[in-house]
Amino acid sequence: MNQHDVSVLSEAKKGLLYLTANDWALVADKAARVAFKKGETLVYKGKPTDGIYLLLKGSAKAQLPSRLTLVPIGAGEVCGEISFLDGLPASADVVAYEDVEAYFLDRSTLQSLFELFPHLASRFYRSLATNLASRLRNVIGSRTGAVAK
Repeated sequence: MNQHDVSVLSEAKKGLLYLTANDWALVADKAARVAFKKGETLVYKGKPTDGIYLLLKGSAKAQLPSRLTLVPIGAGEVCGEISFLDGLPASADVVAYEDVEAYFLDRSTLQSLFELFPHLASRFYRSLATNLASRLRNVIGSRTGAVAK
């Protein structure tokens, strides 16, 4: 873990908003750093993810099945969270739009952290819920002509 990574994650406006600097240090310490080249797939629609990706550098785009456009995911944001939450296969492909560096946190690592630090779990899940609500509002808004900020 380095301070720059923690800074990127903690300052992201669309990331896991409720995590503290200490939370980020714990998460970053346990995460595996991964890299994807432009065009590589991070998450495959129809396949379980067993964890989440936290983007550090670069951007990716999620292709929603019901839309022709791609939903951008940037530094500090998370992907793979829906499959992580419900244990079902991913609902969309997520493809690197440019070279991506990310942290990957698998389910068992996160569960171990949450058992040791229950308040981290509370802030983590609250952040995921807020993030998903915002994405859902954007999808609904784009169908009605109004997009949430």
